[in-house]
Amino acid sequence: MKYYGSKTKNISQVSFKILKYVVCIFLAILSVLPFWVMLMNATRSTFEIQQTSISLLPSKFFISNLNILLGKSFNPLTGFTNSLLIAVGSTVLTVYFSSLTAYSLTVYDWKLRQPFCTFIMAILMVPGQVSVIGFYQFMYRIGWTNSFWPFVLPGIAAPAVVFFMRQYLLATLQLDIVNSARIDGARELYTFNRIILPIMKPAIATQAIFGFVGSWNQFFLPMILLTDSKKYTMPIMVSLLRGDIYKTEFGSIYLGLTLTVLPLFIVYFTLSKYIIAGVALGSIKE
Repeated sequence: MKYYGSKTKNISQVSFKILKYVVCIFLAILSVLPFWVMLMNATRSTFEIQQTSISLLPSKFFISNLNILLGKSFNPLTGFTNSLLIAVGSTVLTVYFSSLTAYSLTVYDWKLRQPFCTFIMAILMVPGQVSVIGFYQFMYRIGWTNSFWPFVLPGIAAPAVVFFMRQYLLATLQLDIVNSARIDGARELYTFNRIILPIMKPAIATQAIFGFVGSWNQFFLPMILLTDSKKYTMPIMVSLLRGDIYKTEFGSIYLGLTLTVLPLFIVYFTLSKYIIAGVALGSIKE
């Protein structure tokens, strides 16, 4: 009886493991499928897309779609350059200054620390659309319309990132490390840059992915503030592809979307290893 019981238990464990793999594979396919369909549609003609909107096999119209795309005053190099300047600048400022703010809210004990944290949480409740008109008027008065600064500098103040970084430091940072660095004569910025930032790599990688994707996909504000076609970002250029009066070339639109998504894949696969390393490190018990 004991033998049959252990054998039944092993079979159930193997079945459960197989079920987990099947579910994970199914979810992975669901995640990849929209991007694969988009890539396949970039190789198809408008007629094929209108006949069958979903196809898992490539077609032969990639070169013609590319010629149509480039013939519509679509400049991928300009769009990539502008979007990269905005996304990289905003992400760097967001991650660094939010980490610095979270560090001060975690390490230093001052009277207004808790009210300040409450104020940050209150800002999170305010929708961004509420301040759009005032933000545009302010940018217009200081002469920053048709400039990249309105999309980069506000990254210094990111309440959601500050909250995330502070929660991460509260869970991982030992104050004895900071006190030891102070005893050794290290200055505060040196301690933050050389000791705290390496500890925060998983959190920084996570927020860098979210920040880069959000800044890269930003459409509403750039559409309002940017009027020079040389300053257009990739999302604006792709939206203008639907501006044809007589015919919309869906193949070229899908190709433009594919070019827009490629940097997001590169950033994610570059930084995801730090997230995985942080999860693995956090699962190890001391």
